[in-house]
Amino acid sequence: MEKSGRPAKKRLFGLSLLLSILVLLLEALLALVVSVVYGLTQESPNVGGGSGMFIFLLPVLAVFGTVIAGALSVGLVLPTAWLGDVLGRRFGGREVWWWVPVVAGAVSLVVVGAVVALAGGAGAGPVALGWFLTTAALTVPALLWRSRRERIFKPVLLWGVAAIVLTAVLGGTGLATGVLKEYRPPALTSADLVGRWSDGQGGTVTLTADGRAAAVDLDDDLGGWGPEDDATDPDGPEGADTRCTGQGTWTYEPGASTWSQEVDITVDSCGFDAWNVGGTASRPTLYQYIGDPDSGDLYALTRTDGGP
Repeated sequence: MEKSGRPAKKRLFGLSLLLSILVLLLEALLALVVSVVYGLTQESPNVGGGSGMFIFLLPVLAVFGTVIAGALSVGLVLPTAWLGDVLGRRFGGREVWWWVPVVAGAVSLVVVGAVVALAGGAGAGPVALGWFLTTAALTVPALLWRSRRERIFKPVLLWGVAAIVLTAVLGGTGLATGVLKEYRPPALTSADLVGRWSDGQGGTVTLTADGRAAAVDLDDDLGGWGPEDDATDPDGPEGADTRCTGQGTWTYEPGASTWSQEVDITVDSCGFDAWNVGGTASRPTLYQYIGDPDSGDLYALTRTDGGP
């Protein structure tokens, strides 16, 4: 507040916009760290090939993220801060900060409702969590938009980076100490693999204890991503039958870790590479990548019997 009694100077629009963009980017980085830590605790394939590409794309992602943060600042943060001030003056005679989270909650309800509708619905729990996180993410930059403090960029940046680093350290510590259980594929043996496996779409493969394999209607067209697997190959006309059936053999390679386990199923009419092991101890799966491994799309087989 000015000592002369004059109204406090408002922050210029441009500075408020830059501050909002900074906060949204920091929130996005924090969300990324949380999602990475959470992802390590969830069942997922070991897709490590994308890390180098991610680093290569960082400048592009930074520019794209800044543009998105700017659009969100103008489209959501500014209206939330402005409406909070309007409601404060209308119902209390002066601007008060607590109107901002109220407005942010209402705006977030509309945003989350629209996303859920477009996604075809969701459970009450995910909707409530999404609403809470969206409200928090919108409230922080909207409150700072109203700030009239000078030299606020440095403390915001320092506190934001500190929160990100602390979250990463806590997540890493939790994974290292076992407080957070990092996902690992189940350790299988050859005996665990004996039985019938299904892709859930009519395709099956039966593995016997003597090393024989019988495939029925397995999908053999997984969209190979190498040049030699080009979809325009004249030897593979569109609409051709991509299911394979036949007899063959199988072997199991335990590898150096559970991530490197492989099941090699050789059937003359099928052109599969070695199968990776995924799932859980109670529900193991065998999977192949569909197309580029970086996409994470899988063709998976699941046990359909109780095993040997």
